[in-house]
Amino acid sequence: MTPARLNGPRWRPAPLLQASVLLHGAALGAGLWQPGWWPWLASGVVANHAAVVAAGLWPRSQWLGENWVHLPAAAAARGAFAITIDDGPDPEITPRVLDLLDELGAKASFFCIGRRAQAQPALCRAIVARGHRVENHGQSHSNAFSLFGPGRMRRDIAAAQAALSDITGQAPRFFRPTAGLRNPFLDPVLHGLGLRHASWTRRGFDTRTGDPATVQRRLLRGFAAGDILLLHDGHAARAPDGQPVLLHALPAVMAEARRLGLRPETLFQSLE
Repeated sequence: MTPARLNGPRWRPAPLLQASVLLHGAALGAGLWQPGWWPWLASGVVANHAAVVAAGLWPRSQWLGENWVHLPAAAAARGAFAITIDDGPDPEITPRVLDLLDELGAKASFFCIGRRAQAQPALCRAIVARGHRVENHGQSHSNAFSLFGPGRMRRDIAAAQAALSDITGQAPRFFRPTAGLRNPFLDPVLHGLGLRHASWTRRGFDTRTGDPATVQRRLLRGFAAGDILLLHDGHAARAPDGQPVLLHALPAVMAEARRLGLRPETLFQSLE
């Protein structure tokens, strides 16, 4: 399968990365010209490295390249928002989420882990058959993903892309890294694979918090058209009644969406 961007525009580094290259070059030149400046120049380079690391540790940052934190303006103008669900498919929880989404009349984007999809292929196909989209959440979902070099990063994402495409018959169009953390290699890797990077507008921290009211408050504070909401079917925290928290959160989200006149779209739909 040929990546969508293989013959598209050439990758261009984000302004922060362009500035970093220029800074390193200037520091080297100035250091050779004025050796006494090295302590000051080294401090500038270290500060630059700290800024790049900080950008990678901030999931909603745009500093390292394209990153969807909101839907495009056209989608927001028609009152769309996106429900995104990470870390599945889960054999216990995902079927219940699909049933609930059917009841609510909502479509969602499921960021699936490649190895989990390979263990539950029928469940991935059910996601697509019921009108949702499967997107790429990496093959391994490694906690060390943001430390990967470009080769390992590309292999991990490409393995998930191949697995999810083969299972569902639809190639994912979006990628989300583990916990949203990344490094400067991600943007060129995604560009080469024809994928877009998507994070979120607001999240409920529903893998850590078992209180439905708290999760709902985090998701709905300032909720508006164009928002991308993050929930989890994999690694989902449990509410006091033993139910996964997102099963409590989704009805509350849809009730508020109806009150505001908003409707959920998949990220793929928002490209149209």
